[in-house]
Order: sequence, then structure tokens, then C-alpha cells
Amino acid sequence: MFNKILIANRGEIACRVAATARRLGIRTVAVYSEADANAQHVAACDEAVAIGGPAPRDSYLRAERILEAAQATGAQAVHPGYGFLSENEDFARDCAEAGIAFIGPPPSAIAAMGSKSAAKSLMEKAGVPLVPGYHGDNNDPDYLAGQAERIGYPVLIKASAGGGGKGMRRVDKPEDFIAALASCQREAKASFGDDHVLVERYVTRPRHIEIQVFADMQGQCVYLFERDCSVQRRHQKVLEEAPAPGMSEARRAEMGAAAVAAAQAVGYVGAGTVEFIAEEVNDGDLRFYFMEMNTRLQVEHPVTEAVTGLDLVEWQLRVAAGQPLPKAQHELQIAGHAIEARICAENPDAGFLPATGTMDVLRWPEHVAFRRNADAEPFHRSAPVRVDAGVREGDAISPYYDSMIAKLIVWGENRAQALARLDAALEETQIVGLHTNVAFLRRVVRSPSFATADLDTALIERERAVLLDQPPLALEVVAAGVVAHALADEVALSGDDPWSRRDGWRLHGGARRHFDIEHAGEHHEVALARLHDGALRLEVGDERAWAFSARPMGGGEHDVTLGLHRLKLSVHVHGERVAIFAAEGSAVVHEIDAIAHAGESGAEAGRLTAPMPGKVVAFLTKAGDTVAKGQPVAVMEAMKMEHTLTAPRDGVVAELLYAVGDQVAEGGELLRLQA
Repeated sequence: MFNKILIANRGEIACRVAATARRLGIRTVAVYSEADANAQHVAACDEAVAIGGPAPRDSYLRAERILEAAQATGAQAVHPGYGFLSENEDFARDCAEAGIAFIGPPPSAIAAMGSKSAAKSLMEKAGVPLVPGYHGDNNDPDYLAGQAERIGYPVLIKASAGGGGKGMRRVDKPEDFIAALASCQREAKASFGDDHVLVERYVTRPRHIEIQVFADMQGQCVYLFERDCSVQRRHQKVLEEAPAPGMSEARRAEMGAAAVAAAQAVGYVGAGTVEFIAEEVNDGDLRFYFMEMNTRLQVEHPVTEAVTGLDLVEWQLRVAAGQPLPKAQHELQIAGHAIEARICAENPDAGFLPATGTMDVLRWPEHVAFRRNADAEPFHRSAPVRVDAGVREGDAISPYYDSMIAKLIVWGENRAQALARLDAALEETQIVGLHTNVAFLRRVVRSPSFATADLDTALIERERAVLLDQPPLALEVVAAGVVAHALADEVALSGDDPWSRRDGWRLHGGARRHFDIEHAGEHHEVALARLHDGALRLEVGDERAWAFSARPMGGGEHDVTLGLHRLKLSVHVHGERVAIFAAEGSAVVHEIDAIAHAGESGAEAGRLTAPMPGKVVAFLTKAGDTVAKGQPVAVMEAMKMEHTLTAPRDGVVAELLYAVGDQVAEGGELLRLQA
């Protein structure tokens, strides 16, 4: 076994690898960019080396810097995590030439599976079923458009060297093909340095099912069953679970055997994932097609750990050190059901635009971190709720890296119990300071399709009516949270002396305290009335009122009575922004200081501003053009994805305020319209 390894990654996967290495007595070295100097993964390792600027191309993608760090610290191996250089054959080869073990497959296996086109050709020769499509080398736009016509619409354009949903577009009609191809190739070039694409028939109700494989240097290879990753947005996974609902034992064995055959065909070593597109046939069974092989550990590997009770990172380290697989195929089995939710900094109601900002509040549900002694019980017995995170309260989410904040993993005796645990754990998750998808994830978990395992990759689109643009907490609950915090804050400042309190207390008669709040885009007047008998009444507008009481419980928690209902509310205030968390959901509102905002005008019309920090990729219009509200006018790149921005209203483009290639801060004005 190794004495010291370098972790060539960041975030939760670096923390995850460090935890397992520590348990095995292996020292770890972190690498970090300027943006990550105080990151959690740096603190989690025994040593750390700075490798460059905040952009990945200046740090985490600089293979020579990482190898220099490994040699300087005496690391015997490099764990690449996932993303960045994890599937880079040149980096794996450079490690070998430097006498440093690469904790992953050999360069030849990465090369064979790194190109989707080459991998599909290899699988075709091996007899693995493929989705009809074009996987050749001719990437002339007109030729690819002709191939799309031959295949039949809808089609899917995919980056050959891609992954993670980047460089991927669905196209439904011929007139949209060329523009979608250009966007796909730009994104692929930016993410992978390769703009080669392939075109396939788009399976209309596909399920994304993948098989976890593991191989050692002695030629043994096993599959650790399947994961269903069908719930996706923009071709990126949102929820993953194991085992796949509705999977028969016969089909599981068939897909497992196909995955092992694929791995053995390229001389695979280590952890890998063979991904399939599956569709239900008339008898309810699944027909499957090879999609690609990811030659690394996957983000969703914890659900496999949960149902098998194994530590897959430990397996990686042992295999890379030359040890045989810890278990044979007949010794592996599934116990219970596990689901993983990816918690991301993004705004689902704004097309899942990535978000940046500081996590002023970060509260996780009660959970067990991934730290076990060698003789500990399997994960599913010791940790029914697990959080894999690489961030801490007060950390900032920057525009340089992926938007994922953490992974929330739950295990249950069956799928129903796992669903209930996930909903409860998401309810207890509190993140304040930037947009996240936590509330959206709760809606997905509760949706009829997911609850009944009616799964396919279009689930989110099918369930838009119940998943997106949903109202936040009821107005009276929001008002109760704002008022409860205000009262507790003032009592904390003034003590219990009634003569010093500023809550409207009077020696004789009643009093009324007014609050102005902005909730769900609308302004509301709220009042707290103290009646002659000392009772409190919460009034919203002129017609609605409830008996009210509130008792602070510490840590932002409040025991609130609103009419006949008793609520536990968590309230966090930063300036005028108030975040309220309740059992049924959460909301962020603004408590308006009328004096501070005196003289401010309404929202400026005719301005298109950047919804996130990023780079201008293209303007789809020019000064003097007439545009309609909702018309695409600009494309920005942020967090390695392209985002199309639309005109805020009808008008004529008066001026473009940036050039293509410019970096824009969040809120920066991109163009101005005139009536």
C-alpha cells in the first residue's frame, strides 16, 4: 500500500479521498488554486501545494504543476478524482513515466473509451447494442446535418470527448441543427479541448442506467450492480439511485456481463462506469444500448457504496497498489435502497442558471460523515443519512468550477423509506446567501413520477407544472418569521426591561408595529398589533389576521403560534434579506427599510444584465436590430456551460456594451434597448 498520495482535485471528492486515505494510514497532499487557498479539501489533507490561478486551465488542468507537486512532496501515487485530468490519457502516461502510480485505468484504456466515437465502434465489434447514429470522423456541418436527416429527428448531438452533460444538444427539427451544432462544438472545445461530435437518434423516453465495474491487475473484473441516473436537467444528473427500480435479476445480470465485457475488451484496471440508455418495451422489460464508459470514479458512487456496504475509494487504492479485488462477483450483493441528491448553486426557476455567492448559513441534517474504522459496519447500517461536502459555512461559490455544493445520500430498507428519509433530510438542509436547488429537489422527490418510479430523462420537463415556478412559503408564514425574528432581536438587544423594549409595549392601551416586505416579487404591508389584554395579532393587508405568539429557541429557531397552528421556523437575516425555513418549504424575502430606499426609482426597463458572472460567447443581434421579448440575443459561458439570454422586452438594440470574449460580473449590463 502507498505511504503518501496526492489528490489532483478539489471539493467534496478530494475530502472524500482524504478521509479514506487517513483511515488506511496513508498521508495525503492537496493541490489548490488561488481561489481555493482556504478551501476545506486543503485543510483535510496533511500537506498542500499551490499550483496556479483560479481558472482550471491555470491550475487543476496543469498536469506539469501537479506532477511537480507530487515529486516535490514524495507522493507515490496520484488520485485524480473526477473531472479535470481524471480521464486524460496523457496525464496518466506522464505519471507512469515519472514513476508515480495513477489511481485509475492505464492510458490505453482511457484512450479507447475516451472518445465516444471510438468506444462505440469498439462496442459494435463486441456485439454490444448501440443507439442508431453516426460515430465517424467527418464533422463537416453539412455532412452531419445530412446524417441527422438519415437517422431521423429528434437527434442528439454529443461531444465525442465529453461528459457531464457538456457539449450536448437535443435537436427536434432540421432548421435548428446548424446553430445547435455550433453551440455544442464551442462548449466541447472549451470543456475538453476537442470539438469533435457524434450524432445519434434521440430515444424519446430513455432511462439512464449505468453499471459500476471494477478490475484489478490480475485480470479479475466484477460489476457492483447498477444505478439509475434518469432524473436530469440539461443532460446533467440531479438524483441517482441504486438499485434501478423495475430491474429484473435477468436484465441486471445481462447488463452487468456486458459492462464487464466492455471493460475487459480494453484491459481495464480500477473503477469505471459503463453507461447505457434503456427504454421500456411492451412487456415492461428494458431494452438497453451502450452509451459510453466513464474511465473514473463517478459523482454518484456513494449510492453503490450504500447498497453494497463497500468503500470504493479503498478499492481504488488497493487495486492501484497491485492488490487483487477484495471480493469476487459471487460475494457481492445488494442491501436496501439508496438515493443521492446533488445540491447545487443554481436557480431552477431561471433555467438552472448557476449561482455564485457566499454561504452565510450552511446547516446540514443530522448525518454521519464518511469516516469509518476498518472494522466498522457497512455504510447502510451505520449511516442512513450521509453528506459528502467540500465546503463550510462562510465559503464562497465562485464562477470557476462546477456548481455542485455537496451530495446528500440516504439509505433505506426499501425505496419508500429512502424517499421519506431524503425528503426529511432536504427539509433540514439550510443554505443562505445564494440560490440553490434544495427546494426544487424536495419537489422532485415528492412528484408523482419520481415517487412511483415513472422514470426517464425527461421527467423534469414532464413535471414542470409541479417542479418549477412554484410559490414559496405562504405569505402569513413568511410574515410570522420576519416578525418573530424582529421581536427576538430587539429583546436580545434591550433585555426584558419593558421600559427599554421597542416592540410597541405601552403602559395603557394597544399599539401597532408595521413591517414592509417584498415576497414573491410583490410588496406587502404587515402589522403586529398588541391588543388591550396584551395578546398579539399578526395582520397581513387589511383583511387577514391571526392570533400570534413567538418564542426564540436559539440558533435562529423560533417556536411560533399562528392562529391554530404551531410552527417551528428557522430565520436567518443578512441586511434586508430574510430567509425563512419551515417544514413545508423555504422562502427568501426582503424586509424593506422605506427611509433607506427613499427616492429610488423602479426597475430600469430595457436593460439586459448578466444573471451570473461569466464570459460573453456570442451576441445574436447587433445595434439597430429590432428584437421581441424572449428572443435569444446573447450567449454566456459560466461554470463550463453555455447559457442563452433573451430580450427583456420588445425594442431596438441601442448599444452592445461588451465584446465577445469579455468577462462580465453578475449584474453587468450587456446591451441596452430603446422603444
